[in-house]
Amino acid sequence: MTMKTLAFDFSPYRLSGTVYGTLLNSSESLAALGDAVHQPPYKAAPKAPVLYVKPRNTLAGDGDAVEVPDAAAALQAGASLGLVIGRTACRVAESEALSCLAGYVVVADFSIPHESFYRPAVRFKALDGSCSIGPAVVPAASIADPDALPLRVLIDGVLAQSASTGGMRRAAARLLADVTEFMTLHPGDLLMLGVPHGAPLAKAGQTVTVEIDGVGRLENVLTKEKA
Repeated sequence: MTMKTLAFDFSPYRLSGTVYGTLLNSSESLAALGDAVHQPPYKAAPKAPVLYVKPRNTLAGDGDAVEVPDAAAALQAGASLGLVIGRTACRVAESEALSCLAGYVVVADFSIPHESFYRPAVRFKALDGSCSIGPAVVPAASIADPDALPLRVLIDGVLAQSASTGGMRRAAARLLADVTEFMTLHPGDLLMLGVPHGAPLAKAGQTVTVEIDGVGRLENVLTKEKA
């Protein structure tokens, strides 16, 4: 698969930085781990956001095919709201965090189902073309409350998951404040709010559609891995 760069032209915005995913921001996902969070090596629930990077080979767009590796029976179709950084954000206060955003975009983060949430192996999260980014960035001023947006995942046109951007352990502003406490986000970066618990599975040959009210819609067809 041809490698892509994060330079989708979403006029007047241009994503040109790094894409960060957020693990375990769903309260239900953390609760589902049960006592496992208290086992070695960490022995406690995470106190700071748990992030991962989506390398450039993973980036795809609306309408692109997503390949399912031969070793995987299906992929998890994780839907997330993407927070597009508009100005440099370093140690921002929660009350000011949303002012750092250029806007919002729909993201579909496909991955091989796995159980290791703290340090998922690269082969689970860094598949070629597995991070699909919607066709348009909605200006931040157009969204009154990014934490109250209905979200849906459809497989072959049938509703497979209905959730909301709410219910996260860290709302958008809180997540930005906590992340920028230990790292700097730059204009063009994209930070995923997190995937709701229970992301549905999709197989090769199926079409996955992600919709977030007020933000947009994207669609990708899953195909078998090419030799």
